[in-house]
Formats: sequence, C-alpha cells, structure tokens
Amino acid sequence: MKTFFDKAKVHLHRAQAQYSSGQGQQQQVIKQYDSPSAIHPPTPLDVLRYRYHHGTNLGSVFVLEKWLTGSMYVDGAAGDSELDAINASLKKQGLDVTRAKFEEHWENALSDVDFDWLVNTAHCTTIRLPIGYFTLGPSYCNGTPFAGTPSQVYVNAWAAVKKLVSRARSRGIGILLDFHAVPGGANGDIHSGTSSHQAQLWGNSSNLDLAQRCLVYIAQEAKAMDGLVGIQLCNEAVTGASGMYGWYDSVIGAIGQVDPSVPIYISDAWDLAQALAYSNRKNVVGTGPANGIVADTHKYYTFSDADKAQSPQQIIARVPSELGELMGKEGNVVDHGAAEVIVGEYSCVLDGQTWAKAGSGDKDALVTQFGQVQSKRWQQVAGGSFFWTYKMEWMDGGEWGFAQQTKSGNIPPPSNLYLPADQIQSKLNDAQNQRAKCKNTASSNHNGYWNQASPGQQFQHYRFSDGWDVGFSDALAFFQARLNGLSGPGGDKIGMLDLWVKKRLVDSGQGGSYVWEYEQGLRQGIQDFYSVARI
Repeated sequence: MKTFFDKAKVHLHRAQAQYSSGQGQQQQVIKQYDSPSAIHPPTPLDVLRYRYHHGTNLGSVFVLEKWLTGSMYVDGAAGDSELDAINASLKKQGLDVTRAKFEEHWENALSDVDFDWLVNTAHCTTIRLPIGYFTLGPSYCNGTPFAGTPSQVYVNAWAAVKKLVSRARSRGIGILLDFHAVPGGANGDIHSGTSSHQAQLWGNSSNLDLAQRCLVYIAQEAKAMDGLVGIQLCNEAVTGASGMYGWYDSVIGAIGQVDPSVPIYISDAWDLAQALAYSNRKNVVGTGPANGIVADTHKYYTFSDADKAQSPQQIIARVPSELGELMGKEGNVVDHGAAEVIVGEYSCVLDGQTWAKAGSGDKDALVTQFGQVQSKRWQQVAGGSFFWTYKMEWMDGGEWGFAQQTKSGNIPPPSNLYLPADQIQSKLNDAQNQRAKCKNTASSNHNGYWNQASPGQQFQHYRFSDGWDVGFSDALAFFQARLNGLSGPGGDKIGMLDLWVKKRLVDSGQGGSYVWEYEQGLRQGIQDFYSVARI
C-alpha cells in the first residue's frame, strides 16, 4: 500500500505543477475536461490481445531455416535461406512441383493434433508467426530477389496465413504476425529470406517504402482476421539501425490510419532501454485512440563470447534481474506513458563452452532450472513470452523445442491456466461476494490517506472509485472469458497491463488534473480482484 500511495503522491505533485505553471514534467498533455465514456466490457479480441501471452514461435513455416526443416532444400541449394530453397527447387523440379511442395508445407504446419496439444497440454495462448514480404504474393516481390518465377510460388501463401489464423482462433489461440523477412533484411541473417548477409532495409528508401506498403496491407487485411493479436514491424533489427525509429514513426502513423486498435510490436534492436523510452513517448493518453506499442526483446544466452565465458549456474543467476530496463518506465501511464515488453524469442540452449564449466552440476537439472527461472521472470514483468520454436523435423527439439521443454516441465505456464472450470467459477463467486467490501476498503484507504496528507486540498476521489469498478470488472471478465466461449482450459489474467490501462484511460473520457486518481483506482481494482480470487 505504501508504494501505491507514493506513486499517487508523485502524480499529485506533478499534476499541481502542470496545471499551476503550465510547465509540468509530463511528456503528454492530458485534456482538461471529461468527455463521454466509451467503456464497454472487454471483448474476446481484447482478451486475446491483452492477456499474458504464454506462447511459442512457429518458425520455418513461412520463412524457412534449413536447420529446422532441411527436407525443404533439395540437393544443390546454394545456402540456407528461403530464397536458396526456392531457387534450387525451381531449377530441379520446376514451378508446379515447387509451389505444390511449399503449399503442402504451409497447409500441414499445424495439425488438429498439434492444436489439441498446444491448447490442453502446453496451455499456449498465442503463436508468434514469422512471415516474409514474399508471403503476401507476387505483387510485393517486384524489384526484390524474389521477383519473377520465385514470386509465383507464393500466389496462395497469404491465404494459407489467413487460414492458420482462423484455425488458431477457433481453438482460442491468438496469432502475432511477425514481419520477419523484410525487403533487404532488418539484419544480415538468413531468416531475413536471403543469403545476402546484409541488413539492406535500413537507409534504402525503396526497401523501406515496400516494407511499409506490406505492413499497411497486412493491417488492412487484419481488420477482418479475428484472432490477430498484433503486427510486428520487423524482427531483430541490427544494432544501431540507421533511421529505424523514424521509419517506425512513419509505419505506425500509416497503420493508425487503417486501424488504430491493433497493437504494434517493434524490434528493440538489442537496446531495450531505448525501445521502451520510444514506446513511452508513443503510448500516451493525450493522443486519444492510437495503436499500443510493444517492445519485442529477445533473450538468448548461447551466442555471445560473454555468455560462453560463464557457467550455467552463473547465467541462471543473471535471469532474475533481466528486463530491469522496465523500472521507472512502467506503472504510471498518466505520468509518462505506457511501457510494455514481450520476450519474443528465448530458449533453453546454452553453448558447449558454458556446459564445460558446469562442474558437478547435472545437465538435465540445470536445463530445468534455467527454463523455470526464465519462465518465472518473464511472467513477473513482461506482457508475454514466446519460446523458439515449436516445429522442426527433429522433434521434440531438445533445448530449442517448445514441445520437449514443455513436456519436461521446464517452461511452466502461469498457474491460472491450469485451473479447471469449477475452480474458476468458485473463484469468480468468491470475488463477487467480496467485491463491495473490497471496494469500500480500497476507497476508504485512498480517501483517508489523501485527506490527512493534504488537508484542505480538493481531490476528486470519485475518480478512484470509478476506476476501481472498471479495473475489478475487467480482471473478472478476462478471468471468466474461457467460460464464456473463448475456448481452452484455465483463466486468463491481464498481462499487457500498461497498455490495457492506457486503453481504458482513453476509453473512459477522463480529463483534468486528477486523472491519476482514476488510473490508481483502475490498477487497484485489478489487483484487488486477483487478491480476493487468490490467483
């Protein structure tokens, strides 16, 4: 409670400064008057988008990587990229056979048995689905290495993506569309679609323009794709990518003209602090309805020399302090905008040099410890996490395998996703029975503290009360959504909390210098539901 009041006190002092001098410390201007509320109960799509994402990637389906799906590469392929596989197959087998082969690969990416396992055993809420510009079809390949005959392989690729999104939605799983392979490449790796080994998106106006046109098309299509939780603008942008944030501004503005509701995910370019500072500036209340911006960071501990120099025990000890960049950037939307992060890729893989330093430690036990400490940390502070990856031709994938690590108990989902329907209903009943008492306690504590701490100060405590009601109801709605038809076992919690708070502040129509009371009430209502429901 002390932390709650401390934050509120900061809001009060800054609000007083802003409205008395006109030179507040906030990065946004809150409108001074209320407007009509547009608050409605959370929709199923809201739940899909803003719950905690316990997810997996579905790599090497629409963007091939040879180490995962080697059978898609015929003998003589010049490299390990998607284009290498296409060109070799076209040369050896021709267009019709190549197209049929790739269409079969897309069609069979996930079977009904896969979906059963993902929903009922893995408790997977969301799939991060890498796609490329070529996935959108021949018209988006002109002027690229995929132009001409290679582009004709993809005439039905986008339809396959939409079908997969629909099938996932029918099972209660959302899809994050990850624009993984962008024109020219956001980085020089083969998962950008070619073996150029260059990051030629940045600084290339033609590639940047094509990438934006692709993303605007995806946004247009996404409006009719129920179950799409977000659009990621690029994957693993190279460190220090020239002009990246200016391009983000342009694309976000263009997508906002098409659909201001869909969350937009950005690569942090291996600098999470900078990405969060950017998202704080974008995720402000004063702009009204606007796409929420989520920073995507990737956490691997196997590639760098610094990681290889450490033992498994040393790396495991680092994980509980990861994502510390969030400190001071989240939890105060009115003050400095929302900050939201997902771990878009992680694994349980450590390098051989690291394992050589394990001493007497048992490898299986250390892998379990490594996976569990990651899962715990991501669930504590992130809006979601996506293991790399689910499918490969060498299932169950070892330390790269979502299947194997799930079956081994190494990456446990949030405990609320295990709850059977009768326990969920019981918790809902308990929460409803205690709601009035809980609200009275929260309001009394809030009002009493401020009336004593600042005697004579005029507050608007009704905003806290109104916010509390919305927060409690929202948390309840997310938790019972699966009972109401969303599909799948368990109950969901709000995971993308800062973005949800920002959305509710905008929807509420709240204005003036005491909007902070509404935000604090909203957050307290959510927290109180989880407390009384014991989740």
